[in-house]
Amino acid sequence: MAWITRFLTAVAFLAVGVIFSPETFGSKSDGTKSPNLSSFIKLAHLLSFSTAWGAALWVTFIGGIIMFKNLPRHQFGNLQSKMFPAYFSMVGVCCAISVAAFGYLHPWKSATMPEKYQLGFLVSAFVFNLSNLFVFTPMTIEMMKQRHKVEREANIGDEIGWSKNQEAAKTNPKLAAMNKKFGMIHGLSSLANIMSFGSLAMHSWFLAGKLNL
Repeated sequence: MAWITRFLTAVAFLAVGVIFSPETFGSKSDGTKSPNLSSFIKLAHLLSFSTAWGAALWVTFIGGIIMFKNLPRHQFGNLQSKMFPAYFSMVGVCCAISVAAFGYLHPWKSATMPEKYQLGFLVSAFVFNLSNLFVFTPMTIEMMKQRHKVEREANIGDEIGWSKNQEAAKTNPKLAAMNKKFGMIHGLSSLANIMSFGSLAMHSWFLAGKLNL
């Protein structure tokens, strides 16, 4: 139940911010966009984008590296197999919300060319995440499980790092072939993740230009 407490705490802080803001949420009866409704949609876009970008930054460049350098390899792989589906699902949902919010605020027919580029970046991030969630990650996890089985038969996998795997692969053609296939699939997954992160990073520059601090 701890996550519920944390979630409700975050919602409470958000509610306080709304109460003390100079605007309240609402919509106009004449069908035009209300400034208050636009503020709500901008908030949804900002929170979703920042969550996706922050999660991608942590998982890609910080958390994953720390875990790889400090956990036994099989333990690291098993943890990643549980974490990545949740990670790509969350980032995918955040990207979808960002796309919807940005598309509402900047309709395609009336959007400027830079705004159309930004929508393209957000859609790209969403698509790259979907490719990881439904294609590359399941393939990577399945290949990892098969390789773990072969490594356990060779009494390796409980060490930190790749040294024992590389040594065993020199005399084990099956393990060497699995390493090659795993490396290819994992490489495609990593590339899709980097492309998603890069797309979000390009949008961050656009948002920074809109801030008035």
